[in-house]
Amino acid sequence: MSESEKQARIFKVLSAETRVRMIELLKHQSLCVNALARSLDITPAAVSQHLRVLRDADIVVADKKGYFVHYRVNPHTLAWWSEMTMNLFETKE
Repeated sequence: MSESEKQARIFKVLSAETRVRMIELLKHQSLCVNALARSLDITPAAVSQHLRVLRDADIVVADKKGYFVHYRVNPHTLAWWSEMTMNLFETKE
């Protein structure tokens, strides 16, 4: 996959406002599907669909805690995304 394809994938994942809001929430603490649904005022099914996209992009990681699965941001992927987007917007004069 080329660098431009990787950059486009990042923006595709971030193209949904709900996913951006989920990342913001998960940067501060790990949450389960129901907690995310309450915080975002959407259904647990909708949260699960967005989490699938975020997990596929490796931006969130699932941790099983008892009967529940808690999700958190993957700091390595977040740092890599930051670097990739900075490369795109950097000007070379």
